[in-house]
Amino acid sequence: MNVGLLDTLGSRYRRFWEPYLNDLGVGVVQGSMPKSEAYALGQESLAGEPPHVQLALGRILELGQADLIVLPQLEGIEGDPWGEAFVDVLSQRVSSLPNLLSVPESGQAAAGAAAELGTHLIHNPGVVRRALDRHRPLLTPAREAAPELSAASKRSVAVIGPDVLLSEPFLLGELPARLAASGLHAVYSSEMPRATVLERGLRSGAGTPGLRALAGAQLALEGKSAVRGLVFVVPARSRVWRQAAERLAAGARKPALVLEVAPEMSDFAALDAFAQRVTLGVAARTTEGEV
Repeated sequence: MNVGLLDTLGSRYRRFWEPYLNDLGVGVVQGSMPKSEAYALGQESLAGEPPHVQLALGRILELGQADLIVLPQLEGIEGDPWGEAFVDVLSQRVSSLPNLLSVPESGQAAAGAAAELGTHLIHNPGVVRRALDRHRPLLTPAREAAPELSAASKRSVAVIGPDVLLSEPFLLGELPARLAASGLHAVYSSEMPRATVLERGLRSGAGTPGLRALAGAQLALEGKSAVRGLVFVVPARSRVWRQAAERLAAGARKPALVLEVAPEMSDFAALDAFAQRVTLGVAARTTEGEV
């Protein structure tokens, strides 16, 4: 049996699943198509959907001969069907897909999913138990250092968004380069220690995992004196993600900008204006896209 793993939707889950499945003697397959081609393939079937969904679908279609594809659970927000039930929605929208299984990224829930799937795949509980014991430490998030909050000759801004975007350079397109060219040092929320973000998110009172991650990152970064502004990045073509970010940005104590991002994005006029205001130390909020 061949099991496919994705290199998108946040790829931290592969840290455990790839060696674990190999230890079980299960064939592991992963995509090799350039991400630009996988993205285009996904767009053909799901035009108008968010870019992370289209890229993931392209990879899934590429791995269509796999017996099963294991993918990470997403941190959803209220009203976003892809975050709440990615596998179910995708299976309804696209026919003839391989079997898909969404699994937790870490912790005891992930260990339980691994044990259940392993037993189903090889029907040998003893081998499964030993493999799980060997690789269980990989289900504990790696210790993370805080990112550099400042850089010489640049103004620092927090770039806050869902991990499905920030952990995937392809989906960000030209954004990192444009931030640097605008004289801004980007502090990405995806590089913050996960425990810190989750703790702040719980303190925020946000109701869904995706919103807790955004709110937690905002609380963790906005209070840093080096951070002069906040850039909320959300998937293009997702109204609910944009609205969630706009609500958080509206309550920000520092200049805030909400940007929809996609690989093909080329209009950065709002970012350029925002960068100028941050660089000059002006907190005006009249530019389109700012709140």
